Amino acid sequence: MTAATHRRWFWLTLWISAAAAGFVAQIPALFGRGPPVPAEEVLHNLSGVSFAACGLVAWRRRPDSAVGPMLTVAGFGVLLSAILGQLHSPLAFTLDLLVGELWIALYAALILSFVTGGRLATRIDLILVEAYVFALLVIQFAALLFLPDQDNLLLVWPHASTADALVKLEWAVLAVASLGVVVVTANRWRVASPPRRRALLPSLGGSLSALLFSANLTTLIAGSPSLALITVLNAALLTVPAALLWGLLRSRLARGELADLFRELGTLRGVRLEAGLAKALDDPGLVLAYRVPGEHAYIDGRGQPVALTTPGDDRAAAPVERDGRELAMLIHDASLDDDPELVGAVAAVAAIALDDARLQAESADQLAELRASRERIVAAGDAERRRLERNLHDGAQQRLVSVALALRMIQRQIRTDPAAAERLSTTAGEELSKSLEELRELARGIHPSVLNHGLKAALGSLAARASVPTTVAYEPSGRLPEQVELAAYFVACEALANVAKYAHASTASVRISRRSGVALVEIADDGVGGAHESAGSGLQGLADRVAALDGTLRILSPPGAGTVVRAELPCGS
Repeated sequence: MTAATHRRWFWLTLWISAAAAGFVAQIPALFGRGPPVPAEEVLHNLSGVSFAACGLVAWRRRPDSAVGPMLTVAGFGVLLSAILGQLHSPLAFTLDLLVGELWIALYAALILSFVTGGRLATRIDLILVEAYVFALLVIQFAALLFLPDQDNLLLVWPHASTADALVKLEWAVLAVASLGVVVVTANRWRVASPPRRRALLPSLGGSLSALLFSANLTTLIAGSPSLALITVLNAALLTVPAALLWGLLRSRLARGELADLFRELGTLRGVRLEAGLAKALDDPGLVLAYRVPGEHAYIDGRGQPVALTTPGDDRAAAPVERDGRELAMLIHDASLDDDPELVGAVAAVAAIALDDARLQAESADQLAELRASRERIVAAGDAERRRLERNLHDGAQQRLVSVALALRMIQRQIRTDPAAAERLSTTAGEELSKSLEELRELARGIHPSVLNHGLKAALGSLAARASVPTTVAYEPSGRLPEQVELAAYFVACEALANVAKYAHASTASVRISRRSGVALVEIADDGVGGAHESAGSGLQGLADRVAALDGTLRILSPPGAGTVVRAELPCGS
């Protein structure tokens, strides 16, 4: 059941009913003309009002727990006896004696189940509650069969001594059951962790009233009732709703303290984050277990394996999730499940901290990769400049020096030895032609001249020179930006060169398209596959060239299924 199941009128009706029942129950004390109402009766009725009011608060606050509804019903049960006593009719008299004290069984069940959300967790709990029901309903019903009273509608065989014996038996069973509740609660308090002890506070207050109830029943059996003991007993009943309200208030205060934890999120990591979360939940045993990627296993902040829960260890696990991804698990005291909102808020804080740490780590990795990429680009530029310098020095530069020397010799010999000068001029012309050819080759490496006619023509020329049959599909209707065309051309060049060297392919294809401001370059072959971006400097250089334009390079190359090199280059709309 959730709070959304009930509309506002539902809660309003219950609140009005509780207020009306409390008012009617106290009418003899407020407006009675007879003898003053004893203080213990006033306290008893006040406890009923407090039960109903606190039960409604708990019910609305934690709709997934049965504690609120049970406490509300118990409160109305307390008030029912006071209301029936004012009606002065045989039916009211009989109902009061038969069911007027039945709320005590529900109250006992509450004492035993505050930490489990209203569920009786053990066999002994069930036996104790069954003892209350047997005494309050079965034995009481049997006693009414013999109780000689003119208003008793259940009277069958008037026999006062039998009725009295049955009532004393009822009191004895209730006294023993109440002591059992006290013993069970005390033992649970003894072995409980600090969070569980906080959850047990209402049970502790209830066990105090159970102890006083047992003592009062003992005096009744002995024939010497104590009004002072009854007054203290009714006052002790108020400790249960008070402890419950304190738990709700403390939960709200704890969620308010999470603001301090939020302010420290930027500095909390690992063990310090775990300590901050443990402080927020006031659970020293809390463990933040991190999910091992790709496995259903967890480790703590020190890297040690962690088991989420084991049967009977009173621990529970709450997932720490962000955008549908499980980041970790909070392993906490199971009693905190009674306050799922607090646990959920702390888990949300942990998710924010872990996700922030993950983003920072990813940003650091991306920054490192960007720096490495820029360094590779700079290194590749330096290497290219050195290559150009070496080629110019060893090739065109040496030939031009030879031409310059030949021209000087021609100048000196043109009058004295025209034939030799003519031979030298022929040699110089050949050297100039070779120099021009070498310079053209160098220029192609810097900016292929075929791109002057457009990327489509350049790729067609490239496919014609490829070592395997290659088709070209060029889809854009116009020219692409110059830098994009240059990058696309070199991607195709390097990819087709790799096809020739390594792919053992029979066919290849080049496709250029443009969608949503992105140029797509795709080179595919039917070769052996197994290529990887990091396997050689050529593909790594392409990745850096593409990254320099804020693009991406992807390589799909499963072994035996060919290779697809796909580059995405932003090129405007």
